[in-house]
Amino acid sequence: MHVRGNKLGVYTTVYPAVLKYLPEWYRSVQSQTDADFELWIGLDALKPADIEDLLSCHVEARWVQAPANSTPAQVRELALAQMVAAECDVILVDSDDILHSSRVAAARRELQTSDLVACALEIVDESGLPLGTEFNLDPVLKPAQVLPGNNVFGFSNSAYRCELLERCLPIPKDAVLVDWYLATRAWLFGAELSFDHDVRMTYRQYDANTARVRMPFWPDQILSDSVLVRRHFQLVLASAGQEYFLPGRWAQFLGVARDIEIFERYINQSPANLNAYLESLNRAVKQPIWWTSVAYSPLAHMWKQEKALCKQ
Repeated sequence: MHVRGNKLGVYTTVYPAVLKYLPEWYRSVQSQTDADFELWIGLDALKPADIEDLLSCHVEARWVQAPANSTPAQVRELALAQMVAAECDVILVDSDDILHSSRVAAARRELQTSDLVACALEIVDESGLPLGTEFNLDPVLKPAQVLPGNNVFGFSNSAYRCELLERCLPIPKDAVLVDWYLATRAWLFGAELSFDHDVRMTYRQYDANTARVRMPFWPDQILSDSVLVRRHFQLVLASAGQEYFLPGRWAQFLGVARDIEIFERYINQSPANLNAYLESLNRAVKQPIWWTSVAYSPLAHMWKQEKALCKQ
């Protein structure tokens, strides 16, 4: 097997709301069994001194200072573009989560044979208390079968080969679901995707998380999630490089995008529609992944009648 010679970079974004979690996060970074990596930190409304003062030590890192008033997407775009320019393969971790000691070693191993890899997550609450559940992928599914309608490649559990990440950039400045945007483009380009079913991260789930994976789902969540998902599809539809997308996957993407529009019309048509969908969803979903809540495909019969009306 050809061994990749690329440097390996671990990237995280730090912003004021995560400061209280940084000591635990930093200890987990330092406890890696594979320490042959460069730490990159994107700074959003903070300075390196803020981090080092908090941790009471010098932090050996490549700091990327985002300009004032940068969007979250712009902070990440700036740092990832610099990592690509430095020819780094990139391991993505959230600074409020905890790396298991094997995270870097496992990602390095997976990147020998895959362009993009994700790992399973243990889900804990805001204080770090285990919730008795994992974010994992059904073993009968391949990650390429999850996209484009859902996502398992988050910014805390994924790793990219440098060459693929370069193709997936830039990130639109107003993108909210940055992780899904990059993963969708990777899938459209035909990248080799893999999923490590071993838990390599501890992932904090907040009530206010953008992407919630705890059951049960709630009505307001379905409505707000569907708005985010529709916007995500619009951004991918407007993205550059479509001539390099695999034609079959682009056609599949367009079909899912249309289905989501019809689904959103259905749930907004009446509270009865939304409640019927929600009741069926909470019964049907056993292992939620990101965006399972929106247009859950096994329930498509519920809005197919709407689709038929649209065709008339």
